[in-house]
Amino acid sequence: MAATVSRISVTPVKGLALHHPDAVELTPGGVPGDRAFVLVDPRGHMVSAGRLGALLSVRAEHDADAGTLSLAFADGRVITEIVELDEPVAVRFYGLRLEARPVRGPFSAALSEHAGTPVRLVRMPPTRPGVDRGAVGAATLISSASLRRLAAQAGVAEVDARRFRMTFEIDGVEPHAEDGWVGGEVAIGDARLRITGHVGRCVLTTRNPETGAVDLRTLHVLKAYRGDVRSTEPLPIGVAEA
Repeated sequence: MAATVSRISVTPVKGLALHHPDAVELTPGGVPGDRAFVLVDPRGHMVSAGRLGALLSVRAEHDADAGTLSLAFADGRVITEIVELDEPVAVRFYGLRLEARPVRGPFSAALSEHAGTPVRLVRMPPTRPGVDRGAVGAATLISSASLRRLAAQAGVAEVDARRFRMTFEIDGVEPHAEDGWVGGEVAIGDARLRITGHVGRCVLTTRNPETGAVDLRTLHVLKAYRGDVRSTEPLPIGVAEA
């Protein structure tokens, strides 16, 4: 069986619900528009759904041509406005100091109310979208077989791939075949991806991708059966390209 892409996952706002388009453009910087917006706390530090699980139930739609952003909440509320930006401010993103532009309008207030804590929506610099690894790792891959192996180790029927928020889910390979791709290249459509390392996991993977509730000890399971795997990041499952 040939390896195939079974699902693509992107989102215009980091930490919000994922979209699953049938196809995407893949550039050296990743998928255009993916994680174009990020939430920060009052100190200007990036916050994610790992810390605020309620964010996972909000769906964002960004129409770059029309210049609009929409937020759809689980209670049926929808906010749609033209994206207007303030002057750049300093934000902290995984230890980096970046200049991002706050988004005007009702978005920040609505997300703050939903999350139960003050947050501010900012537009990331076009050269540095809100993907965790920047251009080095702007696209990530995980196999369905690896998720099935994780589920078996966890003693559950299945593990939803959305917990890991990877760009591409791959069918047709053995469990953890991705480990063998590091240092090589993988072809996806017309693109060739140079795989540079593993993707280590964080607390976000313990959260249900629909509700945001913590309901799976993902990190404990990974440590138990993959803690000794030679990898570029701890608790690895899946890989990243450059």
